[in-house]
Parts: sequence; C-alpha cells; structure tokens
Amino acid sequence: MTLIKSISGIRGTIGGRSNENLSPIDIVKFTAAFVHFHQKRHNKKAITLVVGRDARISGKMVEGLVVSTATGMGANVINTGLSTTPTVEMAVIGAHAEGGIILTASHNPKQWNALKLLNGKGEFLSDKEGHQVLDYAEKMDFDFARVEELGTVTDDQGSIDRHIRAILQLPLVDKQLIARAGFKIVVDGVNSTGGIAIPKLLEALGVKDIIELNCEPSGDFAHNPEPLPENLTGISAKVVSEKADLGIVVDPDVDRLAFVMENGKMFGEEYTLVAVADYVLQHTVGNTVSNLSSTRALRDITEKAGGKYTAAAVGEVNVVATMKETKAVIGGEGNGGVIYPELHAGRDALAGTALFLTSLAGKKMKISALRASYPDYYISKNKIQLKPDTPVNVLFERVRKAYAGFPILTIDGMKIDFPDGWVHLRTSNTEPVMRIYAEAPDMEKANAYAEKVMAFLK
Repeated sequence: MTLIKSISGIRGTIGGRSNENLSPIDIVKFTAAFVHFHQKRHNKKAITLVVGRDARISGKMVEGLVVSTATGMGANVINTGLSTTPTVEMAVIGAHAEGGIILTASHNPKQWNALKLLNGKGEFLSDKEGHQVLDYAEKMDFDFARVEELGTVTDDQGSIDRHIRAILQLPLVDKQLIARAGFKIVVDGVNSTGGIAIPKLLEALGVKDIIELNCEPSGDFAHNPEPLPENLTGISAKVVSEKADLGIVVDPDVDRLAFVMENGKMFGEEYTLVAVADYVLQHTVGNTVSNLSSTRALRDITEKAGGKYTAAAVGEVNVVATMKETKAVIGGEGNGGVIYPELHAGRDALAGTALFLTSLAGKKMKISALRASYPDYYISKNKIQLKPDTPVNVLFERVRKAYAGFPILTIDGMKIDFPDGWVHLRTSNTEPVMRIYAEAPDMEKANAYAEKVMAFLK
C-alpha cells in the first residue's frame, strides 16, 4: 500500500490507514490545501475549479470527496464527471477557472487513484507551486467556509464534445481527408474514458468502421493499463484478425497514445511523437522539445526540417516550460505524450490521433510503411536499486569523469551523448532506484552502452 506526495499532486492506493494510502482523510486534506492555495493566489474565496475523472472503480467515491471539500472551502465547482486529462485541461481554459483537479492515477493499476493539480492555464503546477500546496497540507493551514460562503456545483456533460470540436477546428486536422481514406480502426479504451472519447473523436473525423475493444468505462481494466507491447496482445491480434488499418491504444486518462500497425506489431510509443511532429513540421517551420529519455529520432526529423531540437528534464511540466522558452511548435514525451501548443499546453491523445490520421491519410500508405520511413533507434531500459545511504552524487561524478570526452547534460540526472546514441541516468522520484536508459541504432549496442555505465555504478 502506497501514498506518494509530489509537486504535481497526490497519488496512492485506495484503502488502509491515512498517510500511508490514499484514504478519504488524505483526499480531503490535499483538496482543501489546493483550494486554499488558489484562494490566496487570487485573493478571493469564491474561486472556480474544474473537476473531472477517469473511470477507475474508486473514481466516484474520490469525486464526491473532492467536490464536497472544494465547495466546503467556498469554491465553485464545474464537474465534468467522466472525462480525460486533456479534456479537463481544456475545460479549465474554456471556463476561465482558477484551477482544476483531475482524478486519475494515469497508467497505474485499478487499486490506485490520484489528484492531479492544475493552474488557471490548464497546466500542471510548477515546482514552487506544488511545494506550497504540500506545505499547506502538512500544516493543515486552511479554513473551511462559513455556511453563507459555501460553493456551488455545476455539472458539465459537454466537455469532451467541446474538446473534439476544438480539435476539428485545427488547421492541420483535415476531417474530409480522413473520411475519404476509409480507415478501419480498432480502439482499446482499457475500460476507461478513452472508450468514450476516442470513438467519439473518430466518428467526428468521419471514420465509419470502428471496432471497440475494452471501451466500456467500468474501471475494471481488462489488462495492465500501461500501453506497452506486452500488455497489448489483445488489440494486436484483433487488428490482424479484422484486417484493420491500425489500432489505437490510450491509457486510462487519455494523455498517452500508442498505435498498432496493420501487421499487429507496435508502431512504438516513442514514434507517436516523432510521426506527429514530422507532420506538423512539414507545414509549420519551428522547434521541438522532448524529455531527455526520449528517442533521438525527434532531433533527426527536426533538424532535417530546419528547426532546432531541445531536450528537457523528465516530466510534462518541464517539457511545457522548455517548449515555451524555445517557442516550440510541437513537443512531448517518448511515452506517447503529444503536446501541440496550437490547441493547449498538455499531453493530448485526442489531438495526437487527429493529427496522426490526417498525416497517414495524406500519405496514402500503410502505417507500417510510415514507421519504416523514420530512423531506427532502440531504447534499453534498466534500473538499479539504491540504498538510503547510496552516495548518488559520487556515482554521477564517477561516470562523468569516465565519459569526460563526450557531451554531458545535467539538467535531470546525467545524459551522455555519443555520436550514435546516448545514456541517461536519473534517480526516480517515486521509488529508491536509479534508472539507466540507453539508445542506439540497434538493441545490442543500446544494451552495451547501458551495461558499461552500470558497471561503473556497481
């Protein structure tokens, strides 16, 4: 059983004791601290907050606690009910709300839930803001509202539809082109809100032949909800048996996007952003950003298009900040997270789907042929356990000296750049491990890079 407090919110397993799991007491405490943070920032009691949730089993219970606590603090709540992370982000912007709370543990299993915290721009809190909320929660430094100041609740069932309409209005999304392509698509909604949103989006884009798999939003996930190849054997087989053009997979809160090719093989989460960025860069000259652990293929296509690629520290809030600094036209993370600032500054699987399908329809090729058109890179993902007294800085310094002849980035752990690949070392924010990721043109070389660095660490 686990409770993890971080700058972006609070997440944990449902049940058990307070302060050891995500109990009702913890949910109330952190919601109140978050509302208090915005009340102080905006100098008013009656702030407006948008609340939405994925379909996990504990969602309704957590939603009730969050909404009641927020109104008990004097906030006016717009409750979108079953929704997606990017939809709630868009709803915050559309309502001119002071902030928002998304109730989702993202790709974590069904026993988990979380409160993801947003500012008035529909973006995750900064490091400084997140620590302020944690401090208020730790000290219980907030007052509930008097009866005359209690907030209100407004139910909003149209947020997903508005989100889809905004996507269809993007200049680089071509509904007619997609409709003419006559795609046959299998959708795996992992029994969460992607099962609502993705089929709705496809219908709005003119796709007639949609095969739904695990699209009932019961929260009882049909498989491990992280969209990795080992968890997606069901949709891979379905794409082949139905002779579909492709499969679309999202995580429970619909901010990560993966594709299955017509041959049943994965397009590769790392290449979701690469393909979407390639399409955007063909029509918009500009820069790109991804985190340090994402594939070099994005840099390759960006430079080929005349733009500049910049690496950011791991984490959506860091990628968004770097995108703003560099005026990037597209960015995201190698876990299938596409951020298209023309729409909003957050990972959005719906926007990614619409842009990807427009590109694929325009190229008039199979999705496997599209994947073959991009540089081949392979990532080796490893980790080593750390003891509480492990001298991490000493280990980093040892590695830095050993690779002093290569470019090294230290904005998030340490990344060593080789002519044909890289190794990224960083300590985890959620468990006592150091992650060692390496990339190269073939898996054997990627593993060799990782193993050599791990030898120094051990």
